[in-house]
Amino acid sequence: MNIRPARVGDVTAIYELIREFADRKVMIRRSMGELYESIREFLVAVDADGRVVGCAALHVFWEDLAELKCLAVAEGAQGTGIGRKLVDACWDQATELEIDSVFALTYAVGFFERCGYVQIDKAELPHKIWNECVRCPLFPNCKETALIRSHKPIKAAETAVEGLELIGV
Repeated sequence: MNIRPARVGDVTAIYELIREFADRKVMIRRSMGELYESIREFLVAVDADGRVVGCAALHVFWEDLAELKCLAVAEGAQGTGIGRKLVDACWDQATELEIDSVFALTYAVGFFERCGYVQIDKAELPHKIWNECVRCPLFPNCKETALIRSHKPIKAAETAVEGLELIGV
């Protein structure tokens, strides 16, 4: 299994992975156009046969904050560590970009906590992140949990996020 940057030839497989979870209302549906436009944000997990079996995206919001989103692993590949490897690869990307904190909105709280994320109040995140949420069929009654991982002590990360809110990000 290999984690690599996504290519335009991976878009159909990424679309199908995300669609499976969107159909269950645990992920926001993405159009093919959106995926092509944001292909540089995506990493994919490719099995030994060259099939895309997982994906994740790192979306930069500000100089010190990014979102890990679109984490999906094919049903048959779940429980094999692919999700963890994708999360770690996104964290490594954020580190290379000198981004201090990465957040996720998820129903898989325990998984993200095992990956080093801690829960925070969604209200602590900048308002800008909610632009996608209005497209979700569960909006405004979303039950996702916000989690964050930071190079700074978590209290400092919360302060940094609050500071972003003050400047309108």
